[in-house]
Amino acid sequence: MSGYYVSPRAKLGERVEIGPGAVIEDDCVIGDDCFIDANVKIGRYTTIGARSRIYLGAYVGAEPQDHRFRPGVKSSTVIGSDTVIREYVTIHRSPFENGITRVGDHTLLMAFVHLGHDGMIGNHVTAANHTSFSGHVIVEDGAVLSGYVLIHQFCRIGSLAMVGARTIITQDVPPYVLLSESNCVCSSNTVGLRRAGLSDEARLAIRKAIKTFYFKKLNAKNALAEICSGPMTPEVEHFVDFIRKSERGVMPGDPRIIALGKRIEE
Repeated sequence: MSGYYVSPRAKLGERVEIGPGAVIEDDCVIGDDCFIDANVKIGRYTTIGARSRIYLGAYVGAEPQDHRFRPGVKSSTVIGSDTVIREYVTIHRSPFENGITRVGDHTLLMAFVHLGHDGMIGNHVTAANHTSFSGHVIVEDGAVLSGYVLIHQFCRIGSLAMVGARTIITQDVPPYVLLSESNCVCSSNTVGLRRAGLSDEARLAIRKAIKTFYFKKLNAKNALAEICSGPMTPEVEHFVDFIRKSERGVMPGDPRIIALGKRIEE
């Protein structure tokens, strides 16, 4: 189809479909069987993995919205394979020399999602419409973010966490938790853990760890010590390690559940 522009310095794989009005700038690499819809712009130094699909009006690899950025800085954006980027998504490259903004494989960014510079989004992540990732945000594999979520710079979202709609994330969200629209952790991500194929034993262990940390009225140090005194599955080890490495602290537990002493039911 005519009416698009591909730089002679870009490299396109086999069977790439490009819509009218699309622009692919210098030093881009587009993998085999990709779909680039109408009016998409792929900014310089961007790599798109095989079989990825980018829809109307998206801008991938844009210069960052950062006062420190200077024209001529060589930084990159890397999109994995089999990833879907829907309408009007914006993804910004790093302001720093050799910096990278990265999105993994089999990830879905729905319409109007924004990913700021130096963000690192894992594999099999889903971010619903209008979710906004500020700079330096890290999202681990399998996390799900509902619509209109706002995430502060340098926050981390743990693997298989589920984040409710319209939440404002100002601290880290540990893996495997369900964070409700009240901006508080209320349980384990029961549905997500089942869909990921975790065994009954693994789900029970992580549910117990989340209950101990959030809902037994223990401080963080004592809660982690109690968790570590019991069986340590790989999921529990990751939960503990994630919290220990947090620099911003973690999002709080729901005070209503703590006050009532409710159990986390699977």
